[in-house]
Amino acid sequence: MKVGVLSDIHGNRVALEAVLADMPSVDRLVCAGDVVGYNPWHADCVDAMRGLLDGEDYWPDSEVPTVMGNHDRAVAGETPFAFNGMAQAGVEHAREQLDEAQLDWLAGLPDERLTCNDRVKLVHGHPEDPDHYTYPDEFGPDLLGEEDVLVMGHTHHQHHEVYDEGVVMNPGSVGQPRDGDHRAAYAVLDLDSMTVVDRRVEYDTTEVVHAVEDAGLPRKIGFRLTQGR
Repeated sequence: MKVGVLSDIHGNRVALEAVLADMPSVDRLVCAGDVVGYNPWHADCVDAMRGLLDGEDYWPDSEVPTVMGNHDRAVAGETPFAFNGMAQAGVEHAREQLDEAQLDWLAGLPDERLTCNDRVKLVHGHPEDPDHYTYPDEFGPDLLGEEDVLVMGHTHHQHHEVYDEGVVMNPGSVGQPRDGDHRAAYAVLDLDSMTVVDRRVEYDTTEVVHAVEDAGLPRKIGFRLTQGR
């Protein structure tokens, strides 16, 4: 089974379109959270993960197993997480844009979930703390439980490690990479061979920069996309 692994879309429909168009044939998609925030297309990205967004053949046609990120939780109104000005602006913009059904979907996301016949565990930050930034230097087989693969997001840093006990991975951020590479990030997991291919794809960051400004969001949100930080 091949699995397309997404995380930290952050309302960036342009990057998500590029990722889905670039992705090779997979049997399933999964998402490690933060569907919304920062960029202006929160509703489109939520509906894409709900399997409700009409469009090209590459859009998912059924709900994508997804966990709750800190921005998702903030938009749903249930978080004490401390946000900077850019992040808070994105949260407020998402709350204004999303309808009741979309907000209910976000609010119903779990902090963790098992998928792919319980072989893959999805969390956002860390198996024991959804808000903990688990950078690659903290990766290790001790993070794994009964699952074969642990998928984390939150850091926006793409990385994976393969151990005798299984795989620990972060696919990186679709919508706001912070690892010095501005290209949209995702990964393809092969559960038969227990291998991961980290992938990056170019997209039109200028379009997003203009959309950020048109939406009245902080200009720095768009500028960061061009820098991968």
